[in-house]
Amino acid sequence: MTDIILSAPQARDRAAWGGLWRDYLAFYGTTRPERVFDIAFARMTLDDPFSFNGLLAWRGDEAVGLVHWVWHPHMWRPEGVHYLQDLYVAEPARGSGAGARLIEAVYEAADAAGAPTVYWLTQEDNATARRLYDRVGVCTNFVRYDRPAP
Repeated sequence: MTDIILSAPQARDRAAWGGLWRDYLAFYGTTRPERVFDIAFARMTLDDPFSFNGLLAWRGDEAVGLVHWVWHPHMWRPEGVHYLQDLYVAEPARGSGAGARLIEAVYEAADAAGAPTVYWLTQEDNATARRLYDRVGVCTNFVRYDRPAP
């Protein structure tokens, strides 16, 4: 785990980040147009704690993981909460500790912002990720609903 370095994405990291996010989306059976990649990367690199934030996990000069999160207001928590939206570690780096390091970094960002609540979602059958999540988080009994497509 000591060979994993985390850093905020810079303009020079766009291709490395894009490859990881493309793989993450493919894992969930979806794609997005390149325009969405451009908008997402621009938002994440604004250096605005109230916009989207992200980190890349590096092993040497290879990006092996990513995490995206966003702070948002919450009616029950005046300090707001952090939503960990995306977490992905490339197949060869799974088990390296990169995923745990990325989650811990989001915890640290939330603590630094005075908003220690962090939450995320995953698919029920995502057994590999859930083994990690069960170690670093608490599984709740909430059920998610989405608006039907118009």
